[in-house]
Amino acid sequence: MAISQTRAAAISSIGIRALSYFFLRWAMLPFGPALIFTLFAIYLPTFVSGFRKEPKYNLVDEVDVVVTETTIRDDNAEEDESPGAPTPSGNEKVIAEQVDIQETISIEKRPLHALRTLLSGAPNPRSLALSALTFLINAALVGFVADRLFRERFYGAEDLSFARVGYVGEHEAKLLIREPDQTKLPINVQIHLKDPQPPFDNPLWQSVGGVRWTGNETDYTAVVTIPLRNSGRRTYEWKTSNNHTGEFTTPPKVGSAFETDEGPFTFLSTSCIVSRLPYNPLDHPLAIPGMRHLAKVLPSLGAQFMLFLGDFIYIDVPRYWAKSTEEYRKKYRQVYASPDWPAVGQNLSWIHVLDDHEIQNDWSANTTGVYQNAIDPYNHYHAAANPPLAKKAGALSARSGATYFEFTQGPASFFLLDTRTYRSNNKIAFTDDAKTMLGAGQLEDFIAWLRRPEPKGVKWKIVASSVPFTKNWGVNTQDTWGGFLTERKRILEAMWDTASRGIGVIVLSGDRHEFAATKFPPPMNSTWPETATVFEFSASPLSQFYSPIGTYRQRDSEDVEIKYINKGNSKFGAITIENLEGGDQSSLKYRLFVDGEEVWNTVVLSPPVVIEDVRPAIAAGSWWERLFAWRR
Repeated sequence: MAISQTRAAAISSIGIRALSYFFLRWAMLPFGPALIFTLFAIYLPTFVSGFRKEPKYNLVDEVDVVVTETTIRDDNAEEDESPGAPTPSGNEKVIAEQVDIQETISIEKRPLHALRTLLSGAPNPRSLALSALTFLINAALVGFVADRLFRERFYGAEDLSFARVGYVGEHEAKLLIREPDQTKLPINVQIHLKDPQPPFDNPLWQSVGGVRWTGNETDYTAVVTIPLRNSGRRTYEWKTSNNHTGEFTTPPKVGSAFETDEGPFTFLSTSCIVSRLPYNPLDHPLAIPGMRHLAKVLPSLGAQFMLFLGDFIYIDVPRYWAKSTEEYRKKYRQVYASPDWPAVGQNLSWIHVLDDHEIQNDWSANTTGVYQNAIDPYNHYHAAANPPLAKKAGALSARSGATYFEFTQGPASFFLLDTRTYRSNNKIAFTDDAKTMLGAGQLEDFIAWLRRPEPKGVKWKIVASSVPFTKNWGVNTQDTWGGFLTERKRILEAMWDTASRGIGVIVLSGDRHEFAATKFPPPMNSTWPETATVFEFSASPLSQFYSPIGTYRQRDSEDVEIKYINKGNSKFGAITIENLEGGDQSSLKYRLFVDGEEVWNTVVLSPPVVIEDVRPAIAAGSWWERLFAWRR
């Protein structure tokens, strides 16, 4: 009985150690803690019972068998002593065998097997110290899992006060402020130029607005829109009366990548954040290791903004505790309350895209169910500080109820897709012509944006998609654009049209916790030239697990692999655009950073004009564009 209990303790111990390592260092799967706690509930009594009842000594039973042979002469046999006479067989000699059996029973100490005890976690009745040590290893692992699972629950950050920079344009900047302490209201916001140039620039602090009140309706958040009066690319310092400070830099004017005394136009892209992975028991409960990697290289990048492509929170990791609006709000507060946030968010504009874990894993149920609870904090913390909503096709304003954004800065125009609110159910066949990820309205506005002429000097259209555009990821393809191939084909054709007019199209995505660079060349013998190729750079996570087993593989000539890297708990891309001399072409350099180190880069050139665009570069919404939209 004792031996079977010891074996059960060893088996449950191995399970505890393997699952704990996986949960704490690789992936915080929601079912992990329940399995680990169950195994520990088995391990504890079997360990104690095995230690108490399993003998400290082995019973050694030795049996010695002694065989003695005796030769006996037969005196009755006739003797024939003549020379050469044969010896009678069978009756002259008889051999007698005497068998003696000796059994010795002794007791001896069992082998110590110290290494086996420590590795297996099984009790060792010979050593209380070894048994206690191996037990404590398992108890510590279970404690670490419990710490990661429960301790952050005590950090609801209800009293969090912070301010962050949202969208920054040429003429305005957005500052998101959260202040639950009503004694600090109203809040006054002031800015001044960091590097005033006398005598033309005013070096004094100027009041630019503020917040009169905050309430529970918005989780005590408000957005201040700051008017910017200085032209050109300038850096401003800001401060609030509730003791928050920072800075932001305005973008270059539309059509420019850089000015004579400033660097090129650079921005960042990534997605996916979860706290304390890989787990470190010494970390703060809200620590985000990937942000430390970003903070290390951020000063050297000169980034204009962070384009964050979703999964800013993981409502279901490490466990889906509740579906209430307050639970979703708490997740946002915990990220902004992280001690690692200020180093990457105080002086950098963050622009956000919605993805599934802000709602629920692999979300494809539109605005039903838990969506309204989930979208509440997303709107208050992210959408409210985002760029302007995308314009309705052929109109000056956004479509009613739109949840997607667009803006133009320097040499690039951006469209931020909403891939969750309008999509068809993932389980519908990918060949179904009616299946949509964007919905009819967003798709129409998106294609109109692709076809829209851009001002001189704007050489790139950047598409932000929370999920990969390529179908090369074989795991859960239905949640990516690989599950919406009919709609993807229509979009690709519009992208090839755009690239044929000399505007490069780049798709930036995340979600996969891996990196892949993919190109989408036009079909052979088509009307589109090879230079109209579309490129995608998919990079994530900023701070999450990665798959040790590769899941990306090129399957055909439609989606061509350029580079694939799966390893790394922290990945982000830095995109730098420079207009080349003469202004007819532009370069886009993509640099991939893994765990804070640059590991790969590539350069893409904007395509030459093949299909001449007879439409003038005009402001969106002019009578000419509306006429063109009507004719389409």
